[in-house]
Amino acid sequence: MHTPVDVRLGGLLGDALEANRTGRLSHFITDAHSPAIEIFGREWKLRNTEGDWYGEHAGKWLVAAAKAAARSGDPALLANLRQVADFLVAEQEADGYLGTYSIGHRFMQKQPPKPGTWDGAPSVRTWDVWTHSYLILGFLEVHKHFPEPRYLDAARRIGDLCLHTLTVGGIDITELGNHHGMSATVLMDPAAELYLVTGEKRYLELAELILKQANDNPDLALLNRALAGADAAEIATGKAYQLAWNLVGLAKLHRATGNPVYRQVLDRLWTSIRDNHLSLGGGPWGGVAHRSREVFNAPFAFNPQAYVETCSTLAWIQLNRELLAISGDAKFAGEIERSAYNDLLGAQAPNGEDWCYYVFPNGKRVHTTYWRCCKSSGAMALEELPAIAWQRIADDHIAVNLYGPGEMTTTLAQAGQVSLTQHTDYPFDGAIHLVVRSEHVANFRLSLRIPGWAEQAAIQVNGVAVTEDLVPDTYVELMRAWQPGDEITLNFPMRPAVHRKLNRNVQESFAPDGSPVVQEVLRYEYLAISRGPLAYATGLIDGFKMEETLRLPPGHSDDWLQLLPAPTDGEGPRISMQLGYREPLVFVPYYRAGGRRHGAWRLTWMQLADDPQAVAE
Repeated sequence: MHTPVDVRLGGLLGDALEANRTGRLSHFITDAHSPAIEIFGREWKLRNTEGDWYGEHAGKWLVAAAKAAARSGDPALLANLRQVADFLVAEQEADGYLGTYSIGHRFMQKQPPKPGTWDGAPSVRTWDVWTHSYLILGFLEVHKHFPEPRYLDAARRIGDLCLHTLTVGGIDITELGNHHGMSATVLMDPAAELYLVTGEKRYLELAELILKQANDNPDLALLNRALAGADAAEIATGKAYQLAWNLVGLAKLHRATGNPVYRQVLDRLWTSIRDNHLSLGGGPWGGVAHRSREVFNAPFAFNPQAYVETCSTLAWIQLNRELLAISGDAKFAGEIERSAYNDLLGAQAPNGEDWCYYVFPNGKRVHTTYWRCCKSSGAMALEELPAIAWQRIADDHIAVNLYGPGEMTTTLAQAGQVSLTQHTDYPFDGAIHLVVRSEHVANFRLSLRIPGWAEQAAIQVNGVAVTEDLVPDTYVELMRAWQPGDEITLNFPMRPAVHRKLNRNVQESFAPDGSPVVQEVLRYEYLAISRGPLAYATGLIDGFKMEETLRLPPGHSDDWLQLLPAPTDGEGPRISMQLGYREPLVFVPYYRAGGRRHGAWRLTWMQLADDPQAVAE
């Protein structure tokens, strides 16, 4: 039996969620006549011969709107949700098809081979399976919060059509998507979710068949390449969004089967992404040199103008959600928090309507156009956060994964109704006051995450210090008989931290005698600042310059980085960089640097002056 958990987030995340509910989710789609839903109507789709992906918005909106309606009790949003879901159910055809393509262009029809594109991938240009994947997830989410057999049946019928197509229909899943099939093999996720929800084996068989076909394709070879040590950028085309979503499906398959090989692949590719392919703000980034904007950069490549696609941030948050559920490892919650407070919030406008397709560590903020995918992905990503922030792990175990003002209420077997409330200015301040209220005095376990950056953390329970070691990127587990009104204080010291990156090119060859020749021919060093979970940035330098070269003063960064009081808007303290030779540079949290408006600039990475004493490697 599912025990409900009521989570209400305040502060930055709560404001973002409220803007999402009253903005994007309440206005983009309202009924069957909304443009993103009209394209599922019979007349429109029967004449659609294009390979478009616009159908994805329906499933994404169903997922996000169902969560928002359930957590908020918004009657208007719920009415819109039911009307749209019912319209889509009514449009589903007898064989289960519920896409936007004309008959001859549907995923059940074999298509002739296509020529290759710039990256060697066939130019398939079909997103039919992709759209159906989001529809399955959308119907399952609606059914989870507002159970109706027709919603679950609609998801089942899509799954059954996909299974028939890949078996009796004789079609390989990798023939149905771009990037050597990765935009179709994402079906692993909804197929595995169908199995986890229904327990029906045919959906597990579908997910495993998709994985087998993905691995058997030599240009994708999802498992084999990872096991051989390939970097994430070397899997198929390295498309960040699609690869991360494939890994979400693989994680659910691991949950369903316990197959250790799946976990090994997940760990290897997660580490590859975390170590080589994340911005300071926690989003997967690409766009360096000749590669597409949306594929992972080559390993260790760095450029402060690289792109973070908001869709990729969604998939990264979801992947960490799954790995957190599998392992209970604090590092996955830490990555979610970093992405949420930086690159995700940095993409959303305060009105909840406008989103950036891309955000850049160094670059101009550009709000994207009506149909762009990232507007729906950002809305989905935000709605992931309440269920992650606080989790009821078991009947005697609650975990606090994300910090910030808020409250959760649930029921435990011995304690009865339990509520936990955070009073804090986090992420601007590391002082957190947590109040425990329970219906009965009872023993249960409370796991509190120690952030990876939180050196010398301290915790007290009712004024008594917790004496065990508080290791960053782990949980401290407090097991005791909790009394109603018990208080926990946490202190995570937040001092500005300096980060360095290197844009470096090394020419490698062999001399005539066979000896290696290695010469560094390009080297640019950069510096950035963070504080706690927040990356920091500034606007245009001196009001007009798009970059700045720094000559750092001698001594430790504590000597030339000064914390300034928060401005009157209360959105966190500023950091002043005291260089001595010029007016100080003032940095603010990245998500709002330069202003959260279209056309604003923010600069995270500052180039460092060349050190003539440095010796090239």
